[in-house]
Amino acid sequence: MIDASDPAPSRPAPPRLARELNHPLRLALAGEIHSRPFMRIEAPARISHLAVHREDGKAGHEAALDALCARFGVAGPRAGAQHFVHDFGHFRLKWERHTEFATFTFVEPGTGGNGFERPAIRHVPADWLESLAGSIVVASHIAAERGAPLDIADARLQELFPAPPLVGSRVLSSGELWTDFQVGPDGFSRYVVRDTGLREMQLGRLVQRICEVETYLMMALLALPLARESALRLDRVEADLGGLGERMSAPDTGRDDEALLHEISRLAAHLRSMALKTGYRFGAAQAYYRIVRARIRELREERIEGVPTIGEFMERRVAPAMDTCVSVAARQEALAETVSRCNDLLRTRVTLAQERQNQSVLESLSRSARLQLKLQQAVEGLSVVAISYYGVGLVSYALKAAKGWGLPIPVDAALGFALPVVALATWFGIHRLHGRLNARVQARAAVQSG
Repeated sequence: MIDASDPAPSRPAPPRLARELNHPLRLALAGEIHSRPFMRIEAPARISHLAVHREDGKAGHEAALDALCARFGVAGPRAGAQHFVHDFGHFRLKWERHTEFATFTFVEPGTGGNGFERPAIRHVPADWLESLAGSIVVASHIAAERGAPLDIADARLQELFPAPPLVGSRVLSSGELWTDFQVGPDGFSRYVVRDTGLREMQLGRLVQRICEVETYLMMALLALPLARESALRLDRVEADLGGLGERMSAPDTGRDDEALLHEISRLAAHLRSMALKTGYRFGAAQAYYRIVRARIRELREERIEGVPTIGEFMERRVAPAMDTCVSVAARQEALAETVSRCNDLLRTRVTLAQERQNQSVLESLSRSARLQLKLQQAVEGLSVVAISYYGVGLVSYALKAAKGWGLPIPVDAALGFALPVVALATWFGIHRLHGRLNARVQARAAVQSG
């Protein structure tokens, strides 16, 4: 029998995986999944959102956050952190670091007023805001409220958003979103979020989606001025290319292919420079716009009669701007391909012209070599005759000297016999000397080529 007073038997501890067994990137990749958590927000609340674009990269993003934390005596995030959430007392701050920008979201619970009279960002020192000069791409206030749905004719909506267009929709089945996407006199855009029955954490996700939509939208639209400038430059390139095409198709008389090749190369280098300057921006714009559309789909919008939804507003106002960026990028790529083909065609034409010139030069050299060979053969024959003449003369002096000494030698007959022998010996000696010289030249050439 088991005594109930006896302590419960201890259970063995579950096995633990040693850290050294993990892949070096496992924990970092697992933490990446939770790198941007939603904030817990309950209505009513005031939210102020800033997106700061910095050319100097991550160091600039962290410097602004460290400066703000130092003003409130708060420890900043660890080096390399992707997000930071802290309660500063009067407000909570959520900071996120991205590739090209960082976001600061200030949340303050509160009631009273219209939600924009006393925004959460009022607790931030003014000189800290001034330190962000020239880098803020998004600044918005969000008023989170709880209550019944608003009607399009509500006087409060008319007061908050007096200028058209008014954009609104029911979101996440139990919420409402109202805005006009306009930057007000205070430099902030405005959003009204109504909690008409949202479940826990839904309001925080909704606020983050709103902030992400505007932030990624503005980052995508950074490519539009560049696209317009590039379109004007592409017009000039097309005009120059058209003139070069007419010069290339003209008759050969008076045409300078090398000058044309220089102009084509200049246009190709110009297009490559444009591609390097615009390629990243256009690609980033499309990536940002895809995120915007994904975040809008996550809102699960339902139409409110009389006003466009956020998705409809983006499709009507923003999609043409993104199409402009896409068309300019495609036009730039197509024009670069055309210039490349013209460059190849002209280089082929120049190469063929050079080959024809080289062929004529080789033919001229060949004719000169044949003439030199004939001249050499003629000189060689004359050399044989001259050497034979002097050789026979020497033999004649020798025969005459021998006859003078009393030897019975018929000089004329001996000279007649000696003439062909001397001529043949002379020819054979010269021919053998040429053979040795040619053999040495061929052997030296073989050594050099080997």
